[in-house]
Amino acid sequence: MEQTAKLTQSKLVATTVLEPKDDLNERFEQCYNVVNNIRNGMSDREANDALNSYVSKGPLQHEEVQLGLLYAILTDPTACVKSYRDMTLISRDAMSLVLRHTNQLIFEKWLKLLDNTKVQVIWLLRSLVKSSVNGTESVCLSLLRQIAGGDVSQKNIWLTENMLDVFTENRPWLDKFPSLIATVVYTYLRVIEDHNGPLFVTLRQREVELCIGLLREKWTDCIHIGRDLVRLLQNVARISDFEKLWKDMVQNPSAIHAQFTGVQQLMLMRTSRKFLISRLTPDMETKLVFLVTKVKFGQHKRFQDWFQRQYLSTPESQSLRCDLIRYICAVFHPPNELICSDIIPRWAVIGWLLTTCTSNVAATNAKLALFYDWLFFDPEKDSIMNIEPAILVMFHSIRPHPAITATLLDFLCRIMPHFSLPLKVHVKQGIFTSLKTILDKRVLQSLSPLFDNPKLDRDLRALIRENFLEFCSQEVKEEPLNNKDVIEIDNGNHVDNNLSDDHAAFSDEDDDVPIGKLKPSETKFQPIQDSRYQHVDITDILPQLGGDLQDFTEQLQAEKDPEIQCEIMDRIMQTVLNEDEFDQDTATPLATCLCEILSSHFSTSIFPQETDEESLEDSVGSPLFVMFRFLCTLSEEDPSRQPVLQLLGEMYGKQPRIGYHLLYFVKVGKVNDEKMSSYKDFCKSLDNKDLESCLMSDLKLAQEDDIRLFTFIMPDIYTNFPRIAIGNSELLNMIVSAIDGTQLQDLICQILQGHLVMFRKDSFLSVLNASLDWETLEQYFLWQLITAHNIPVEYIMPILPKLDFMSHAEAMSSMLVLLKMEGPSADLLRPVLCRDCKKHDFFTVSILKYWAQEFEDKLADLILSQVNKLSSTPKKRQRTGSTASSKKENASVEQVLSHLDHMRQVCRNISFLNNENIQQALQQIQQSASESLKTRYGDLLALAEDIEDVRTTRVLRGLPVRKAASASAAMGIDNRISRGNKSKKQAQDYSDSATESSEDEDLKPRAKKRKKVIPVDEDSD
Repeated sequence: MEQTAKLTQSKLVATTVLEPKDDLNERFEQCYNVVNNIRNGMSDREANDALNSYVSKGPLQHEEVQLGLLYAILTDPTACVKSYRDMTLISRDAMSLVLRHTNQLIFEKWLKLLDNTKVQVIWLLRSLVKSSVNGTESVCLSLLRQIAGGDVSQKNIWLTENMLDVFTENRPWLDKFPSLIATVVYTYLRVIEDHNGPLFVTLRQREVELCIGLLREKWTDCIHIGRDLVRLLQNVARISDFEKLWKDMVQNPSAIHAQFTGVQQLMLMRTSRKFLISRLTPDMETKLVFLVTKVKFGQHKRFQDWFQRQYLSTPESQSLRCDLIRYICAVFHPPNELICSDIIPRWAVIGWLLTTCTSNVAATNAKLALFYDWLFFDPEKDSIMNIEPAILVMFHSIRPHPAITATLLDFLCRIMPHFSLPLKVHVKQGIFTSLKTILDKRVLQSLSPLFDNPKLDRDLRALIRENFLEFCSQEVKEEPLNNKDVIEIDNGNHVDNNLSDDHAAFSDEDDDVPIGKLKPSETKFQPIQDSRYQHVDITDILPQLGGDLQDFTEQLQAEKDPEIQCEIMDRIMQTVLNEDEFDQDTATPLATCLCEILSSHFSTSIFPQETDEESLEDSVGSPLFVMFRFLCTLSEEDPSRQPVLQLLGEMYGKQPRIGYHLLYFVKVGKVNDEKMSSYKDFCKSLDNKDLESCLMSDLKLAQEDDIRLFTFIMPDIYTNFPRIAIGNSELLNMIVSAIDGTQLQDLICQILQGHLVMFRKDSFLSVLNASLDWETLEQYFLWQLITAHNIPVEYIMPILPKLDFMSHAEAMSSMLVLLKMEGPSADLLRPVLCRDCKKHDFFTVSILKYWAQEFEDKLADLILSQVNKLSSTPKKRQRTGSTASSKKENASVEQVLSHLDHMRQVCRNISFLNNENIQQALQQIQQSASESLKTRYGDLLALAEDIEDVRTTRVLRGLPVRKAASASAAMGIDNRISRGNKSKKQAQDYSDSATESSEDEDLKPRAKKRKKVIPVDEDSD
């Protein structure tokens, strides 16, 4: 009974016996009770004063009141106006706490919120927009994401209409946020497709008007959506307004915007992940990610049914499959560990989504979503992971579900001429580039088993050869097939109806081979090694050798035992050394024969799983390493060394993997070659190859073939080739782009042991500059390596002026962590203060706030010292922020003030500004600053106006009450009036700054130990 009573009391979310109130709900109710107890029985003015007094006690009290008022707004519509007014008046953080918890409720609890609560969330959003509170756009983005595609239920339509009302009624406010504009356009273009019934005529027309208005008036903001904007516009192209827009885009693009050149410009722009993510609700994304990261292949059927019942069971949900496929292809990129595990792969999930399409239009759109990144694929900008699922779903479906492969191949052939006639050549080039990249990256070894498969219909195979001849085999073997084995393609270009029944699932059994009964090796994706070696028939080449060389080479070709092969190779090398004249005529055919015989050696990994001494020695027990041992044991002065170098050079021209195999052998082969002189001599013997280009190309092949071997030899590379390797940004990018957490750990261990040094002072900044264009994970790996080297922060600081807070987040966040560990000093504070203060740049304010918590007196003393230097420097010699960092010059007075004022605006309870040294610095600036600076930073400088009162207050606090009263009377000070005036002044300050941006909650580091700072008086922050 108590539990039932407890459940009925929740006014925020729907609760059940299985899902009672959680901690967040309890927290809201506790804070609401605190607010009610404070203002119970008071007038509005008295309640506001009481809340202000309570909030001034500290950040915990401020949070309690703000959450209590937020709960009141969401659960009590009759008092929401009063609660919102109190919330804005007492806010000390520009409403950032309210925004953060509102976003949390929407993101985590939206489906469980009561209907009345959802209405109040929209009311709160309208009030925030009307007040122009900074950060309100984040609430809009959270609510937009809750608008589900393929859903025309009453609740979803209600949210769609209300958000449409907000944007339509507050269009001038919306125009200030380019990122929000793009998301609004992307969202409503997508749901217009779902609102095609007679019940939604009015709603659809309003959506069209909003999208057309934004596209025509804010094209430069909308174009950042990228190529998926074209895909969505194609789905609504039959609507008259969009038809006119299409004509302008194709025939007269300058009519839309002067810098717009046409559809091709859009198609070459990759769509940002944030737009693709926005079309899946948080709940939907969570379940989909669970499906592709936790569910094992073979046990996935019930999970797919569970997902389908929840999201794909209605006719309208057909269109949702496109959103899911685009998310899987372009957003979810599994790591290598997941790819090689027994978790259900991406291609299997996509195959299941295709088989559940019951509409021809939905099936075609789903296939377009799958191949969309193929059409204008650019390896420099696009990821191989975007195009991998399409080729793998065709490849793995050819046996168990040939109809899927057939319809996808037919679609791929027909999309080239029919996607856009003016762009026909570009589309064909993009698809061909995709296929070449698939082969180059070893996703598939060959496309012939797919394109020349006899299970395909004869007409389809002819169509494939007509369009993709260079990827087909030269000879096509026609095999007699039963009619039931031939898969025909219907004119609708969609999956056959027998694959689209109510119980269809990608793993169901049919007349062919069920996926569930395939061997694990057939269902698990395993990258296939690409040897980059053209096999040759050496039958006609062997006679060119003659004599013992021919006999031994033929024996080597016929022998399969590795030990005997090594003995034969030893005889071949002895014969080469004993040859009177080993010239080009002998070296070339011998190299050709040896490369062909040893080709299988290069297509397998030689690096052992366990790197002990015995396994490493066994790994170099093949015939190739016999040749390397001859090279390494012969002295540099020995003339018989030259034939060995000549033979290896000829082999290197045909099989470039010899290079990194030699590097590996020198490391583990127990030869007396600590400086790798054998490899250096080998590179010198090559024509038109210098040591650096040879080394870099060999390392690149090692990285592509075996990242573990590549990481294993890296310490020796940096030790023996320091001029080439240390500070080489290309090599560093090669490392961080391929390693995983385990290999990063190995490298850091080598660094800490002193076996690996990757940076030098003179080239360090050039490496940092080059890394700014790398991928996020690559940059974070680089900073891990930098931290392991214990490089002084002073070496890193010169790059600080070049960094942009929004564009270089990886470098900025890494530098914040390094500065946090270092602590303040004059040399570090100078470049930090020299950064220009920008509204949404929280770098300086974050590190200053942390230093103020941990090193308050030291930081205050440094800032005072900086101000003293500025006060003693003639104004003509002071520099602005743009040049201050170039020659270790001090920050200007304006920069110091701007950063301190930024701290005042975005940081809660900034007692650091009450520090005596800071007060003294502000007073000095107040006396010497220009009138313009005093006006601009009046609120900040006002904190120092009563410094004598502050000192007096501190003195009086040390006296007993009566003595303090008599002392203050003697000095002519009325403490009550002073406190009252100051309280009103601070309330005004906070009210004036309530609309300032406050994203400090996400960026502020949490201190391990917080210093206790005594406030100046009772009303101080």
